[in-house]
Amino acid sequence: MGGKHGKYVYIRVSKGSYVKARRFKKRGDDDPEKYVIIGPWVKTPPQTYEIIDVDLLPYEIRVKLGIEEMPEKEEEKEETTETSSQENGEQATEDMEKEE
Repeated sequence: MGGKHGKYVYIRVSKGSYVKARRFKKRGDDDPEKYVIIGPWVKTPPQTYEIIDVDLLPYEIRVKLGIEEMPEKEEEKEETTETSSQENGEQATEDMEKEE
């Protein structure tokens, strides 16, 4: 008799694909740590468990499941471009010294 107390739920990821998750009831609805993915992907969940659609879950949970990708932050992009331009500048000065 699984799922009697609501600790565990199955998340409907797509048609015919479900994953088991642990639900913490006292955490807020928007808290991404309310659901912890613990189970493997299955095709048919047990009848006694509650089934939640993935669209109703916070964005962070969908990222953990691999459904949506986490966008890169603008700060990280700027840092990588700055370091690459500095490396290119250093290489150019080394090339000029070798030519002389």
